[in-house]
Order: sequence, then C-alpha cells, then structure tokens
Amino acid sequence: MKRILIYSLLLAILGFACTDLEEELYDKIPEDSYHENDEQIANLGIKVYTSLTNLIDDGGWWFLAQELTGDGFCGPTRAGDWEDGGKWVEMHRHTWGNNTEGVNRMWSAMYDGVTNANQTLDLLNKLTSNEAIEAKKSEMKLMRSFYYYLLIDNYGDVPYLTSAESAPEFPFKLKREKIFDSLTTTVEGILPNLKLEDSKYLATRYMAYALLAKLYINAEVYTGTPQWAKAEMYIDSVMTGPYSLSNDVLEPFVTDNENSSEIIFSIAFDENDAQGFRLHMRTLHYQHNLKYDMLVGPWNGLCITPDLWNSYTSDDIRKDAYNIYGQQYASDGSEIIDGGTEEPLIIHPVLPALVMTQDLGFTLDQIRNTGARVQKYEIAMGAKENLSNDFPLFRITDFYLMKAEVMIRQGGDGAGDAYITPIRTRAGLGAASGFGLDSLLLERGKELYVEGHRRQDLIRFDKFTDPWWEKGGEYEGTSDDPSVELFPIPKWATDANDNLLADPQ
Repeated sequence: MKRILIYSLLLAILGFACTDLEEELYDKIPEDSYHENDEQIANLGIKVYTSLTNLIDDGGWWFLAQELTGDGFCGPTRAGDWEDGGKWVEMHRHTWGNNTEGVNRMWSAMYDGVTNANQTLDLLNKLTSNEAIEAKKSEMKLMRSFYYYLLIDNYGDVPYLTSAESAPEFPFKLKREKIFDSLTTTVEGILPNLKLEDSKYLATRYMAYALLAKLYINAEVYTGTPQWAKAEMYIDSVMTGPYSLSNDVLEPFVTDNENSSEIIFSIAFDENDAQGFRLHMRTLHYQHNLKYDMLVGPWNGLCITPDLWNSYTSDDIRKDAYNIYGQQYASDGSEIIDGGTEEPLIIHPVLPALVMTQDLGFTLDQIRNTGARVQKYEIAMGAKENLSNDFPLFRITDFYLMKAEVMIRQGGDGAGDAYITPIRTRAGLGAASGFGLDSLLLERGKELYVEGHRRQDLIRFDKFTDPWWEKGGEYEGTSDDPSVELFPIPKWATDANDNLLADPQ
C-alpha cells in the first residue's frame, strides 16, 4: 500500500517546477503553472511532503547533523575511507564552519520545504475560498511551520517568509523568539481546520499537537523563557490520540512500518520510488552484503560511540536489538572473512579512536572492524542502496519521555517515573525510581538512538558544550563554547545576500 501511495504522489508532482535554493534563495511560482481543476487542487502541496526525503541523508543533512554532533554516534576516519575533507570529524568535534557541507545542504533543504509550502499557499490564496481550500491552507501552514521549526532549531535567527510571490529579493533575518511566537500562534490558530485522524504521512491535528509540544518544550532555548506547562498540555494531547507503545523495541523500525501504533508522523521511503534513506550503507561493514544478500556493497563507516555503547547494560534488550557486533556470518551460515585482514570478520563494539590510520599505530583490524554498527532500522534481506523503512519524525515513545521530562522539571526527581517505566520494562530493565534530568537524558540517548533527537536534547539539557569522547577536554575539538549550539548561515547564502549578516529584526 505504501508503494502505491508513494507512486501516486510522485505522479502528482510531475507538473511542479523544481526549486533549487542553491541557485535562487527564494523562488516564485510562475503564473502559467497554476492548477485549474478540483483534482489538481486536491494534489497541491505534495512536493512539500516529498521534500522531507532530503532531510535524512547527505542531500539535506538534517538527520546526520542531529546525530553526528551528539555524544552517541560518529563517523570515524578509517584510514583512507571516511576522511572526506574532515566533514564527519568536524561534526563530532564541533569544528564546522560556514562552508561545511552539512551546514550548506541543511539550509537549502529546509528552505526548499518552506518555499514549496509558500508557493502552494500563494496559489490557494488566489482561489475562491471553500472548506476544502481552507483545510489545505491549514495543512500547508502546518508543514511550513515544521520546516521553520527545524530552521530556528538549527540556525536561530533566519529570514521568515510567508509568501513566495511577495518575498523580498534580499530578506533580513528575524529574531528566533519572534519566529517562535509566530509559529505557535499560527499552529494553534489552525488546529480546528486540521484532520483529527491517524494519517502518518499527512499534517494532521495530532502532528500539530506534536509540533507544538516540541516547540514549547524547547521554548527556553528558543526564547529564554521556559514553558513546561504549555509543553505538557500538548504532550497530553498527543498521548490521548490513537497511538500506543509497541511490545517490541524494533517494531516501529521494520521495513513495513507504515501501520506502526507508535508513529505519529513519518517520512515515506521506498527503495525504488521514494529514495533517500541509506543509513545501512553508511554503517554496515563492506562485506555485510553477504549477511543480507545485498546486491550492493556497504561503505563501512558510521557507528556508536564508546560512551553510548558502555551505557547499555548487558540486560538491556536494546543493546543487541539496535547494534551489530561480534562475529559475523553470511546468510548461508558461513563465516564472513574480512577482505582486509583475511581473518573472520568480528565487529569489536568499542571504537578505539575517531581518526584511525596505520601511521597513527592502529591495526587494520581496528581501522576496519571496530565500532558497533546500526541495525535499529530493519535491513531486509536483499536490501538495495535505499531502504523502504519509513523514518519516524514523531513517535509516541518520545512523548512518554517528554512527559516525564516536563514533570521532573516542574515537580522534581521521580515525578516522571511512571512514564519512563513502561519504556524501561519493554527494554527488559527495572522500573524507573527517582529519575532526575541526568538519568532521563541518558535514557533518551539509549532509547532514541539514531532518530534525529540527540543534538536538540543535549542543548535543552545544557550538555551540548560539555567535553565528551573525542571532543574537547583532552581531545581535539570545541567544548565550552555556546556558539556551537547554532550552525552558521552558509557562506554561499550570505555571499548572495549580505542582509543575512545584519542584526536580526
């Protein structure tokens, strides 16, 4: 069913003009591309959704930037592999600049989504209003707000544009807190017009509740003023919806996860028709193709950090569920022999260093075969270069932990235990007892590993500038510098518009 939906979405967008924000910062919809009949109007905005697929891999970098800048996931240099001008190490060590690939591409991908939403709204505003058109406007405003949420979370003060047609050629930035106020006002105002249903690929009222909960739980970061009670109100609105915790920690991440009871809003992926999810290619060993009967060879790169690995206790189900380690076997049960060492392939879970070369004294086995790899997202037998698993942007487990957080922040240690315990019990662990913010942050790291939350969590818990493994302190890299809590606006954008260098309005 997912493939049919994706295929129909792709067919529907064939008539849309492409917007490349690296060539034009803020595009305008041409008059001759207006849609004229009801069927076309019903399909308006599809590109706003399909643009989400760019966020996960290196086309848009959002997922990579959220995880690789944190304390749990990294891209080590493995001799001549994964050096790539230092872009992976820069993310971990917080030494990026305004011309770093991730900084550039994330800005483009997010404004691409904004522009697509604004183009659709400009068109809708020219049509005679009716219930369906007003509902579509609300849907597009919600999606635009989601993209702006990503922008203020990652860049802070940014241009805030609500029309493509009337966008200034050289816009100025608006203060982050003003955008926050506009986003919350906008989304709260359109709630009655949004569908109250479980549609995981659409901007529904439940997705709006989830977005508002995220905005308000991060309000102190965005505006300087915490709003825990407001966050809790919208968390409760999500939790009273048609979502429930799965009994299996891996159920939300299987290949056919479009009907998961946990997922509130997701990015639709398909290995053929909606590509862009290649985490398995970036993490699996070169010869894991033998384990999964893959027709393509993985790239042997990204892996868990020692700090996060060591935080999992031996009785934590998630340790084995989320990670690949130990001796590796082909699909026929035979030993996989590593092509470099010519010895049986054993993935040693603890990574010895972020940069490993033989010149630095590391063995070939250490360079190629260390660091537990990610299997949280099911890797189906015969997997291709792109996965068909949908990527959950919002899932109910996160909101259980968010509920615990706002209760702890308002009521002290132990106040959120009741919402942490079901998650720990599912993982084979004991009930939560007296959990405070530090314990909760650790639990979030273990549960929400590689889901795109870690950077934001560390900033909200005031830990992002702390030194950790291979970052700051005794290691190279940046710590104790609050400026790294935001990415710089890309150089290519400020070169094109020096108003972006001016103080925000």
